[in-house]
Amino acid sequence: MSAYIGRFAPTPSGPLHLGSLTAAVISWLDARHHQGRWLLRIDDVDRPRTVPGSADAILRTLDAHGLHWDGPVVWQSTRDEAYHAALAQLRSAGRAFPCACSRKDVLASALPGLEGPIYPGTCREGLSVGRRGRAWRLRMVQRHWVIEDRALGPVGFDLHLLGGDFVIRRADHVFAYQLATVVDDVDAGVTHVVRGSDLLGSVPRQMQLYQALARTPPRYLHHPVVVAGRGRKLAKSSGASAVDPRGATGTLICILRAIGIPGIDTHDAPRGSRAVDALLDHAQRHWSPRQLPVEPIPAATLAPEG
Repeated sequence: MSAYIGRFAPTPSGPLHLGSLTAAVISWLDARHHQGRWLLRIDDVDRPRTVPGSADAILRTLDAHGLHWDGPVVWQSTRDEAYHAALAQLRSAGRAFPCACSRKDVLASALPGLEGPIYPGTCREGLSVGRRGRAWRLRMVQRHWVIEDRALGPVGFDLHLLGGDFVIRRADHVFAYQLATVVDDVDAGVTHVVRGSDLLGSVPRQMQLYQALARTPPRYLHHPVVVAGRGRKLAKSSGASAVDPRGATGTLICILRAIGIPGIDTHDAPRGSRAVDALLDHAQRHWSPRQLPVEPIPAATLAPEG
């Protein structure tokens, strides 16, 4: 895997919490274990969700935990030209179509799917007389997809049950996550995507985009997410606390134990500023996706003692 290029792409809707930091650690370890590059992208394409100061806080937290990235930080908010070009290519190939339906329209006429309503194809063959396109959707061409996930093994998907034709540019003219992510990963040459299992549903959507753009998809590894009380995913939207960079060593020890790195309790790491680098050096040499836990990781196990 000498040509490995990975990435971490946080959304600046708040500072890093234990869930997002754990995802960063796993992604970084996988890249470094394979002598690969680890890129950093700030996914701020959705400007209304961006919280001022969050991106800077994310960079400081990653740096404090020794998760140093390669090359300059990429900002999605500067990439509209690339997204417009991709949309133009999809339109020219007949793979994207304008849709006049609002969310209310889709809910009213659609069947329930695995992650929300299934788009009923109202505008798939053209807009009705008097209706204007609000959004752009990608045409579902292949319904069933299978990947060999590096942690989970073979995983199959039904894109129809996941919603069918999906939005790639919203009615407010914001490019959707799926399109922006694929275009950015293609342009950066990303070969391996490591992310939480909560994003498994994005796989067939993104695979359909790679197919439509005639590009090779990356290899995927989906890891367990960190959960709070009652098994809910730890998230900024549910009030997850920001990671304190001052406790980097203790936090790293807890994360590395939780993701199955052996020898953390007996590892004789130096104290002070060198402790973080020593822990990460040990972890990348002992990293394997096979050691990841099967179940979600309770947030309580990631809190340093004392």
